[in-house]
Amino acid sequence: MQHWHRSMRKWAPNMALINISSPHVQRPTKTADIMRLVIIATIPGLIAMTFFFGWGTLINVLLASLVALGCEAACLKARKRPLMFFLKDNSALLTAVLLGLSLPPFAPWWVTGCAVFVSIVIAKHLYGGLGQNPFNPAMVGYALVLISFPVEMTRWTSPFELSGDSWNLLSFADTFKIIFVGWSETLASYNYIDGYTGATPLDILKHRNGLTNEEVWQSSSVLANVGAWYAVSLAYFVGGIFLIYRKIFTWHAPITLLLTLTLLSALFFAVDPDTYADPLIHLTTGATMLGAFFIVTDPVSSATSNKGKIIFAAGIGILVYIVRTWGSYPDAMAFAVMLMNLSAPFIDQYSQPRSYGHRRANKGLNSKGKSQ
Repeated sequence: MQHWHRSMRKWAPNMALINISSPHVQRPTKTADIMRLVIIATIPGLIAMTFFFGWGTLINVLLASLVALGCEAACLKARKRPLMFFLKDNSALLTAVLLGLSLPPFAPWWVTGCAVFVSIVIAKHLYGGLGQNPFNPAMVGYALVLISFPVEMTRWTSPFELSGDSWNLLSFADTFKIIFVGWSETLASYNYIDGYTGATPLDILKHRNGLTNEEVWQSSSVLANVGAWYAVSLAYFVGGIFLIYRKIFTWHAPITLLLTLTLLSALFFAVDPDTYADPLIHLTTGATMLGAFFIVTDPVSSATSNKGKIIFAAGIGILVYIVRTWGSYPDAMAFAVMLMNLSAPFIDQYSQPRSYGHRRANKGLNSKGKSQ
């Protein structure tokens, strides 16, 4: 043994090492980079919304961004935190973009302001800032204004008809006036005021007044131009696939939500096609795609493990379908997300993966109430 050690000391200094050029430790992705990529992924949806529903969505996004940055700066100053360091993480900007995309195109400026204020000040900073919020900030703000201002939150723009020439979308100036001044003052000179607002397809199918699906489709002008909603959902889907490709999040949560909603809607549609909406309607005419790829995937307020993400997203899909079909609201993404946000810590506690070297994962609580 001593002879072997002497031999090793003799030739070890001259031994060549394997040269591996690739780094073993990569630079961690910054929060600002992740938020920026998510914002970029929303651009196709923003373009589609602006093309089919007018300038209102773009104005909402710009207004929400200004208000969000102002609220973020005020909260940081009150908490005595460095302004530029936290402002540059783009988290407030992303919340504003998601809210601007979720609100109706003709939502008054004060509705947007209230939603952003609640999202940034109450849902985010009241809990300690980024990474401490138990609920998705954008959904908290959206849910509050939806409950508080139901008339303004259900006034959607009628989509632009590619095949028709009965009217064009309002100009940027008129849309700006509607948002900041009001309807009556802006559209008093138009003869087709009512043509610019209407219900969403989910609204029409929910309040059908005893009509069958076929009768509703034949009588509704909104459903006759449902292709605009399909295009918007496709744009969000493309943005979500881009984020999965860039490994911003995994496929588990968004795909599980889409599959759960598809299976439930297909099951009930097969049982009674005259009463229940088909899966395509549920996937493409509401906030399904935006929620699946940009809301449910929030790393702070959702489950963390892959198994937990599947349970988390499946719960959201079930709640969305229940509320859409039997609840009071035509869409329920915000309510479903917040309810499952409450369940995320519990899901994480019982869906922990097995650590390397252990036979099984540490799950649940022991008799003393401590995690095992």
